[in-house]
Amino acid sequence: MRPVVLFYVQHLLGIGHLRRAALLARAILAAGLDLRFVSGGVPAGETDIGAGELIQLPPAVAADVHFSAILDQDGQPIDDAWRDRRRRLLLAAFEAERPDLVLVEMFPFGRRQFAFELLPLLEAAKARDLPTAVSLRDILVAKSKPERIAETVAVVRRLVDRVLVHGDRRLVGLEATFPGAAEIADRLVYTGYVADAARPPATAEEGAEVLVSAGGGAVGGPLLRAALAARPATSLANSPWRLLAGPNLPAAEFAGLQGAAPAGVTVERFRSDFPALLARSRLSLSQAGYNTVMDILAVGARALVLPFAEGAESEQSLRARLLAERGLLSLMEPPVDPARLAAAIEAALLRPRPQPGALDLDGAAETARQLAGMLR
Repeated sequence: MRPVVLFYVQHLLGIGHLRRAALLARAILAAGLDLRFVSGGVPAGETDIGAGELIQLPPAVAADVHFSAILDQDGQPIDDAWRDRRRRLLLAAFEAERPDLVLVEMFPFGRRQFAFELLPLLEAAKARDLPTAVSLRDILVAKSKPERIAETVAVVRRLVDRVLVHGDRRLVGLEATFPGAAEIADRLVYTGYVADAARPPATAEEGAEVLVSAGGGAVGGPLLRAALAARPATSLANSPWRLLAGPNLPAAEFAGLQGAAPAGVTVERFRSDFPALLARSRLSLSQAGYNTVMDILAVGARALVLPFAEGAESEQSLRARLLAERGLLSLMEPPVDPARLAAAIEAALLRPRPQPGALDLDGAAETARQLAGMLR
């Protein structure tokens, strides 16, 4: 029998965490391991976890971009009874599946609201002497309270064997946003960035289309509306534009974009061939989420990114600045308005397409190799 990895993922606002986890899931299966994919977020139909088995917990979602509350599937704030039920279901899945390794996304570096179930899960794994690992993106939301940092370090040292950082240390190290990194240095492994190995090569001939994308779309409305308003003021006003709104853009906003789109502009929810569209685009205009940026780098697209920076979100801005400094993309800081956006588009068009190979994008396969090594 193949070793079983139990992989816990909780997405709350967009679907970026879920999409990255799905790439990891497919790599884990390709490495000859079996997978139990435990999702605590709202189901997303386009998520491809290959032949892995999905275990869906009662879903939770953030109330807003500030994460002011966690809501259940009925839109009500979660309470102790809900937490007890989720914890029991998660631990029951652990008992039933009898995994050989437990992989948790983010916690204890994030998802602290779910400590009620994740601490018991990690403790159950350690009680059975199972290896444990954390899947972690390269840049975290900075924490200012020393006690929080100390608490995270303590949990890692007690319950986590390996922290798999999905980034390239040549661009940014974990210490940039987590001051306790030195205290867990013996547990840290940089896997490279997680990118889709099935993307087209970065040799596609450049076309005429401007591709505007909003990731999952939950917070993409302002960017999409600004792009429509900026188009007439650019040198690409007569070029074809394609707006990909994402599955989570509210229906009313999506309908409004379709109604406002002039001739030459296509408005769609989602395209399964997004990487191919990106590879041959004249210009990509997007937010700066982890997955979208990795798509851009993998195919060598000329890109202008507008980081999402509301609430305490600083991750997209920092990564985008570092990449812009290397000449790998163009950056427009908030706020977004049509006039500034039109000017930024013209400046971005003057830059060459980036050359591939600037960063390590083999993070999915390397993560799978690390997990297989832990099991051996």
